Amino acid sequence: MALPAVTKVIQWGDSNVYKVGGKVFAICGLPGGLSFKVSPIGFVVLTEDGPGRQAPYCAKGHWVNVELDGAPDTDIADWLTTAHSLIAAKLTRKVKAELGLG
Repeated sequence: MALPAVTKVIQWGDSNVYKVGGKVFAICGLPGGLSFKVSPIGFVVLTEDGPGRQAPYCAKGHWVNVELDGAPDTDIADWLTTAHSLIAAKLTRKVKAELGLG
């Protein structure tokens, strides 16, 4: 919630869904832990060599899922910051301006 222009809603049962500009960048509460958007390279790194796996229903869009237990807080913060940036970059100029994102 410390990232700019983030909103949190409860969706898909009891999942905490984090959005920027109305677009989802992270989901917490699905089976398996935390799901979030990554770059194509990040997807390979996290799913082949790291702690992640393809996020259910979202892997085609470069989403990964990681268990929160044992994941370092700094890694989680970095992953969420990157996910937020990736989604925010896809917003229109008008929406970015309305949200104060540049």
